[in-house]
Amino acid sequence: MQTDFKFPTPDSVKESAATAPLETEPEESQVPGFDPKNPPKQDLIDTCVHCGFCLATCPSYRVIGKEMDSPRGRIYLMDAINKGEAPLAEGTTQHFDSCLGCLACVTTCPSGVQYDKLISATRHQVERNQPRSLADRIVRALIFNLFPYPGRLRPFLAPLYIYQKLGLQKLVRSTGLLKQIVPRLAAMDSILPQITLKSFQNNFPDVIPAQGEKRYRVGVILGCVQRLFFSPVNEATVRVLTANGCEVVIPKTQGCCAALPEHQGQTEQAQALARQMIDSFEGTDVDYVIINAAGCGHTLKEYGHILDDDPVYRQKAQDFAAKVRDVQQFLAEVGLTAKLSPLTDKPLTMVYQDACHLLHGQKISVQPRQLLRKIPGITLREPIDAALCCGSAGVYNMLQPEIADELGQQKVENLLNTGAELIASSNPGCSLQIKKHLNLQEKEISLMHPMELLDYSIRGEKLRIRD
Repeated sequence: MQTDFKFPTPDSVKESAATAPLETEPEESQVPGFDPKNPPKQDLIDTCVHCGFCLATCPSYRVIGKEMDSPRGRIYLMDAINKGEAPLAEGTTQHFDSCLGCLACVTTCPSGVQYDKLISATRHQVERNQPRSLADRIVRALIFNLFPYPGRLRPFLAPLYIYQKLGLQKLVRSTGLLKQIVPRLAAMDSILPQITLKSFQNNFPDVIPAQGEKRYRVGVILGCVQRLFFSPVNEATVRVLTANGCEVVIPKTQGCCAALPEHQGQTEQAQALARQMIDSFEGTDVDYVIINAAGCGHTLKEYGHILDDDPVYRQKAQDFAAKVRDVQQFLAEVGLTAKLSPLTDKPLTMVYQDACHLLHGQKISVQPRQLLRKIPGITLREPIDAALCCGSAGVYNMLQPEIADELGQQKVENLLNTGAELIASSNPGCSLQIKKHLNLQEKEISLMHPMELLDYSIRGEKLRIRD
């Protein structure tokens, strides 16, 4: 980690932007900046006192080691762009792109700087006003036109299944050619989960009755990547909820939660997906809306902000967001009623992996641990740097694979150093990233969602732990 930085001045910020590759001085005196639609607010920028507490917790700063790739540096850039002292150009936007959006700085900041609102506003500005390279546009078009739409992604499951079953994936990875030719495509392939026959199933009924006395009526969001590549997690979630007295409602019209486009500044797409989600649950009369993926949950709770400019959906969005609960948050609040059994015939040591948008975004950390400790025979261990991002960050590990890989390696080493026999992870992106780096380090260790563990415990089934 590089710490011998020089605090930037307005002149150094302008110089950094001006000397960026492919940038030239504008012909007119006016410096290209943010447009009038929701720029980062100056009063939020001014709350930063540049103390530097954020640096130690910022994953991009740890890897890159440059002031401009830290929260403090990015806020300085936002301030300079707002005041016309630096342009919104390639030289400045590259530092906004390097941010993982993990929000660790929000947790750490003693001044209460709302960096989450600042970087969100800035990313929407970047996407509207800063041209991308052709290669970047192609990759982003592929991501945003496929991943948030399960119906579009589903037809690719069959060729991907064949690709893995015939050993073509192992061959492609062993040659290393894809990484040299198209690094971002290689990054996508490196986190591709194992396609199974369950990935092709889509057979949840609209309403699933509670077991025993009904305590709550809850809606469940299946997600987009989650429902295709992590269907066992959704099945386990539904079983755990029904076993604990919840009637479960799963609207067929639900789609993506909008996390992916929202985190990357795709304003119109994020708003359209948020409206679709709200509409899908309208009239269902659910007490809560339950989600089992950390990044999705954070975005669902932000619907009031995402649709704040929409007079038709503003109140609907606020009402919807007020009902959203992470499944672990919900179960910790209402309590478990189902009997829990040991997962193995001997004591089991595990480590819980904190997903950033659960820990920093939703302030949920204690609840998952409380639930896991209720399972008989469980011992939880804590890793070093538990709050440090694993490098997944939505699609960050596809758009910035080198930085993501360094963070993934650090995360896996910290998890392995606990000596745990199993890793519990509450977010599909984190799980894919961790599994990738476990494989790269040739380490065999089980990784499961906490809902899968609770489901096993409730059903009295034993786990097969990989040594």
